[in-house]
Amino acid sequence: MFRSRRPLGVALALVASLLVAPPAVAAAEPLTITDFESDGVPAGVYAWGNDAASTPALTVGPGTDRPGAPAANRVLTSVYNVSQWGGWSHDLPATQDWSPYEGFSFWVKGAGSGQRIFFELKDGGPGPGNAELFESSFTDDTAGWRKVEVPFASFTRRTDYQPGGAPTDGELDLVAIWGYAMRLPTTSGTLVWDEFQIYGTAPPRPVRLSTGKPVYPVDEKGEAEVGVTITTADGAPLAGGLSVAYRTGTGTATPGTDYTPVQGTLTFPAGTASGSGRTFTVKTLHDGQNEVAETIPIELSGTGTRPPAEAPVIVINAHGLPYLDAGKPVKDRVADLLGRMTLDEKIGQMTQAERGALAKQSDIATYVLGSLLSGGGSTPPQNTPRAWADMIDAFQLQTRQTRLQVPLIYGVDAVHGHNNVVGATIFPHNVGMGATRDPGLVEREGEVTAKEVKATGIPWNFSPCLCVARDDRWGREYESFGEDPALVRRMATIIDGLQDNGVLATAKHYVGDGGTTYGSSTTGDYTIDQGVTQVGRQELEAVHLAPFAEAVRRGVATVMPSFSSVDFGDGPLKMHAHAELINGTLKGRLGFKGFVISDWQAIDQIPGDYSSDVRTSINAGLDMIMVPYAYPQFTTTLKAEVEAGRVPVARVDDAVARILTQKFRLGLFERPYADRTHLGDVGSAAHRAVARRAAAKSQVLLKNDGGLLPLRRDAKVYVAGSNADDLGNQSGGWTITWQGSSGPITQGTTILRAIRSKAASVTYSRDASAGLAGHDVGVVVVGETPYAEGQGDVGRAGRTLSLSAADRAAVDRVCGAMKCAVLVVSGRPMLLGDLSGVEAVVASWLPGTEGDGVADPLFGTAPYTGRLPFTWFRSVEQVPINVGDASYDPLFPYGWGLRTDRARDRLKAARDELAGGDDLSEDAAAELTLALGARYWNADGTVGDARTVLGRLATAASLLERSKSDAYAVDDAVVSVARDVAQSAARRPDLQAAADHELAAGNLREAVNLLIRAIG
Repeated sequence: MFRSRRPLGVALALVASLLVAPPAVAAAEPLTITDFESDGVPAGVYAWGNDAASTPALTVGPGTDRPGAPAANRVLTSVYNVSQWGGWSHDLPATQDWSPYEGFSFWVKGAGSGQRIFFELKDGGPGPGNAELFESSFTDDTAGWRKVEVPFASFTRRTDYQPGGAPTDGELDLVAIWGYAMRLPTTSGTLVWDEFQIYGTAPPRPVRLSTGKPVYPVDEKGEAEVGVTITTADGAPLAGGLSVAYRTGTGTATPGTDYTPVQGTLTFPAGTASGSGRTFTVKTLHDGQNEVAETIPIELSGTGTRPPAEAPVIVINAHGLPYLDAGKPVKDRVADLLGRMTLDEKIGQMTQAERGALAKQSDIATYVLGSLLSGGGSTPPQNTPRAWADMIDAFQLQTRQTRLQVPLIYGVDAVHGHNNVVGATIFPHNVGMGATRDPGLVEREGEVTAKEVKATGIPWNFSPCLCVARDDRWGREYESFGEDPALVRRMATIIDGLQDNGVLATAKHYVGDGGTTYGSSTTGDYTIDQGVTQVGRQELEAVHLAPFAEAVRRGVATVMPSFSSVDFGDGPLKMHAHAELINGTLKGRLGFKGFVISDWQAIDQIPGDYSSDVRTSINAGLDMIMVPYAYPQFTTTLKAEVEAGRVPVARVDDAVARILTQKFRLGLFERPYADRTHLGDVGSAAHRAVARRAAAKSQVLLKNDGGLLPLRRDAKVYVAGSNADDLGNQSGGWTITWQGSSGPITQGTTILRAIRSKAASVTYSRDASAGLAGHDVGVVVVGETPYAEGQGDVGRAGRTLSLSAADRAAVDRVCGAMKCAVLVVSGRPMLLGDLSGVEAVVASWLPGTEGDGVADPLFGTAPYTGRLPFTWFRSVEQVPINVGDASYDPLFPYGWGLRTDRARDRLKAARDELAGGDDLSEDAAAELTLALGARYWNADGTVGDARTVLGRLATAASLLERSKSDAYAVDDAVVSVARDVAQSAARRPDLQAAADHELAAGNLREAVNLLIRAIG
């Protein structure tokens, strides 16, 4: 999914001479914020864009032709060629108070292009990248210089984008401004800028009135106590007395029948502290009718005051209606509620908006929205579990003032733990979970994630990704469990972990997103993401559709189509428009009963105008549209399409019924707010222990010459490499923000810290520049930096599958001086080059926050048991390379993974577990007992007589294929003994890879037979 698309950068140090702190009182003369009287672009001024080509070039040079300019005047020139978005910003190193001023002004030299140019102010929040954005615009209708002056009162809150962590009060407060940004049009051109100022004297700022909450739900014969608070502009006590009049206004409730009207005055004497409050009470009555919710608006006024940003309202809750009866069957409740809904209310249920898009929170009620989401990095200003619960409860409160009080369903991308939340438990990405080959552990991950997600008030997770990734160049490969559909199907157990613990799962991205052809993307500078899957129907069914069929079998509640297109040979068709595959296959043949949610603004990629996009996607089978910003336009457009007969009412009713069914099943009508009982479990030691185990099991030992690993705990260890001590890098994308970032972005343990907790002596040098002498072994932790989606595509912005020069140099330096292990922290296989001087190599993937899980097998606390979920290519020319290819000569085959536990012990444990099963399992156990004869084994626990042992394993495998009591983990252990022997022989990688596929598919005898053939 796309998330938070417009990065505005980070605050840079600003040249002190360019900043003059505004005075505390109103000023008559303009105050310059940015001028360009310098040799280069001033600090704090920077360009940005969706790609390098869209990032404008900024230069500073002479500009004496500006009217009124001094003789040596200098200006900023921006040359641009924007494909999606681009512009430039000035971020201040500290906030400035602009409240004493009237407005914002600047000079611009245009070309008379007629283009509309938007600009914005960054108001409040913890930093310039997390401020609330308020915008205005001008039209480039003058070929030459002009001065733009905009009163602050004319700025409006941006509705198409708000950054994560920004305030959401919808008020341009001006007391903490972080800077501004100029958004350039999607075309090419040149604009010249000069002298950014604040000007004029602001009128006296009124006292702000606010209420304890915007909505006061109350039952019949109840009462609502309304608290009114005053806040002065400067935080000082009232200079004079203040009277606030209150009264109940005209709503849908009937005065005298539904409630007793009130009016009066609240008095705040001179000297009253800012933040003080008074209360009044409104009593409701019993009218003896079963009815929908009714509203009683509250009106507040007073000389020198400003009313609340959200008009407060008391709501008499809906009561006595069949859909509110939790004892009735869900089907009946849905039918009753659907029959009461207007077209506007139905369309609202089909609309999902990004939380940061809300112009004001009451828009939830105004547009009767059915859903909100947080995109990657879209967080409350204070990114804590409690703040998340508070935020979502506030959104949910707004639904109480709607007629039918249908609760929101809030969604989030918790794709490897509750990854937007600082302090949450972050698991390995799916690539690592696929390497564990442990469906039970994957289910446990889903359980832990669900508990943390639900604790913060969220009942819906846009996970799991069930794509079958077939090209290592794809920037989303780490979101896949593997290249083999049989493996991905096995890992669909995460759906049970989520849904059995009260959180809806989403199978995504339907269908074929992992099979797009390199170079087919038309999204920005992406090379493969959102491209075209050129495939026959049979291959689509066998490879890409199979995991979704498994998800439907498990009862997955929602499915998300892919941004990509499918081309069966008659031209590409966007998945969001693919009625055959959504209505026909997913909902028809597969029998999917949940609802289909679009991806982020994905319907906009369907060819045609917006009306066509809406019509086509809904008729193709989409039930809810992740707008995510233009919710007024979407609701208006869909209503027009329905009223014109181009979208059938029956299609709308089907969509809404599917959505309501899930809301009823979740119990949202009875429990709409966050259950905070388990807030303390978010990021708990118990949850982190599960993630640590997952990280340990995800480690794949690719090479281990001389048995270097596990390391001795008394060894003197030299640690180097870019990913040894970087929590952000080891967690990858989709961590705290959409793209992720390097550094200490959340709470956890780096790999270096984990190594230090186990080794007696550790020297750390990121670039291996520290002295190398006197160490027993080196550990070099290398790999990738974070990325997400198409921004990680190989070929975009110079991204490759090669290690950085610095990492390569660290490997060469350390491994040239001592025995060493190289740990590759990455979202996909990488080009390793010559490994002749490297004793051990580990694929560590993206292990998440629990670096101890990487160190556990490194030092033998846990064994290495992981296996490759992707073929590890020998050269980039081989990519794409996958199990089953006709030509298959990888560096390491799919399913490869050396183990450091004893094969004989493994087989004994499997035998003991099978002995308590059904007759077939007991017979298999008897075969394993014969295979365990001491004379067939070496002293170190490895197989001595391969012919005898593997023959018995083959017989046991045949029996287990028919058993009903054997667990997959036991089957895996049995086959693993044959794999050990095959890997030692180092022949026929194609057969080894095929064997792992057959094992995942449940064909145990064939898996063993293939491994026997691979031994030769």
